[in-house]
Amino acid sequence: MNRPARSRTERGARTRRAPRSREARQRRRTGPSLSLSIQLGDGLRDLPATRAQLRRWVAAAIDADAALTLRFVGHDEGRMLNRDYRGRDYATNVLTFAYDLPFDPAAAASGGQASAIQGDIVICVPVLENEALERGIPLAHHLGHLVVHGVLHACGLDHEHDDEAREMEARETALLARFRIPDPYRS
Repeated sequence: MNRPARSRTERGARTRRAPRSREARQRRRTGPSLSLSIQLGDGLRDLPATRAQLRRWVAAAIDADAALTLRFVGHDEGRMLNRDYRGRDYATNVLTFAYDLPFDPAAAASGGQASAIQGDIVICVPVLENEALERGIPLAHHLGHLVVHGVLHACGLDHEHDDEAREMEARETALLARFRIPDPYRS
């Protein structure tokens, strides 16, 4: 008498399924959470990179939960923001506006994040494009550098003093290397 064929499960083979629920996917994910808004300023029609690539650069640079806005602007808006907030009357490549959140003792006591990183990172596309052209580097490499640089500012890093600058440049270089972007500080 023939026995019916046994299924894989009956034979002891292990099956592996991808998690289906949002909660299951989040349990599988490691690292800080990221809420990212991407905006285009007036007169801009296209992002200089895919949303997925922008998210990867931002996610790599954060060291805590973060709620960030990445805004791409034209020359006029870039100049206005730099003038109004930094007192410099020209468009600059990247501006970071980091917001201090109040300390949350309940979150800290429960082992969670005491506060999240929150900020706006503004990249002036015409300046980005001109700098990449002048330096002879791919636009994507320069954009990756500016995104990482702006996010590190939102995380509290700065480069006002030599020791801070060395630390920040080392972090940028290591993060960019993960994306095969050469060290932007080498001549």
